Amino acid sequence: MSEARCMWMRGGTSKGGYFLKDDLPADTAARDAFLLGVMGSPDPRQIDGMGGADPLTSKVAVVSKSAREGIDVDYLFLQVFVDEAIVSDAQNCGNILAGVGPFAIERGLVAATGDETRVAIFMENTGQVAVAAVQTPGGVVTYRGEAAIDGVPGTHAPIPLEFRDTAGSSCGALLPTGNAVDVVDGVAVTLIDNGMPCVVMKAADVGVTGYEDRETLDADTALKARIEAIRLAVGERMNLGDVSDKSVPKMMLVAAPRNGGAVTVRSFIPHRAHATIGVLGAVSVATACLIEGSPAAEVAQVPGGGRKTLSVEHLTGEMSCVLETDETGAVTSAALLRTARKLMDGTVYV
Repeated sequence: MSEARCMWMRGGTSKGGYFLKDDLPADTAARDAFLLGVMGSPDPRQIDGMGGADPLTSKVAVVSKSAREGIDVDYLFLQVFVDEAIVSDAQNCGNILAGVGPFAIERGLVAATGDETRVAIFMENTGQVAVAAVQTPGGVVTYRGEAAIDGVPGTHAPIPLEFRDTAGSSCGALLPTGNAVDVVDGVAVTLIDNGMPCVVMKAADVGVTGYEDRETLDADTALKARIEAIRLAVGERMNLGDVSDKSVPKMMLVAAPRNGGAVTVRSFIPHRAHATIGVLGAVSVATACLIEGSPAAEVAQVPGGGRKTLSVEHLTGEMSCVLETDETGAVTSAALLRTARKLMDGTVYV
């Protein structure tokens, strides 16, 4: 039997296992096989593992002390597929990212610096940097607080995340085709990557309203087949290659806001409707709203000024993205509020 030390955490609206890199097999194939066993994949119920039978609860963070100047820790995100024997590093996860700072402090990789500790995190998947502000009163991580995020019950300690230079994180450019709008299978789309590769289109252009619930979207096989055809067609254009076995790009269906926000979105990750929206997916959608002539801009309500707070409405609430823009209107940084909670610390067995 194999085993490894592991902390199970909720990060944002996701949940998964947090491991020190040295506690996992060094060989990638052996590591992936171990993690599939940890989660109980492939199995739709993941009954023989820790996974929760949902992509949002079948995630892994691999964390190590960083040797990079100005960086505290390196973070590799791994998506463990539920019903396929696949472990993918093709994307970031900004929700699981929310737990990396607390985990690093708890494991002694970063020393607490007073009542708040800033942790600079290098995201290995995309080569980008995020800074998490972790509450550490008395030099100890606390998860208790008054911050609330939609999709998570109750309140917890706030963990603001600041992202810089995320444009082209996986695709090499914010707009990998150089176009604000491309037409794919007769549908106008924006192919964008501001931290997460996304295909943004108007929900109405694929035959839905954009206000459907998750069950309705997941049951709409014609809709899912149509957006999957678009996804497969744009992989090469987005410099992602053949995406048939990848979890990116994410598919974003947008509509006009209904609850005072900037835009409404229904997200597919990529084959199931997301209960909320991923952190970096929200950043990419919010950025698309600022691109003149894009499908998102056509339906969005965008505030003025160089510092814009865009509330991205989703199935279970909203996620507010604070975007800084320069004199040309280009996004220079993005910040979001997340929370995290330690659920279990111990040993996981396979």
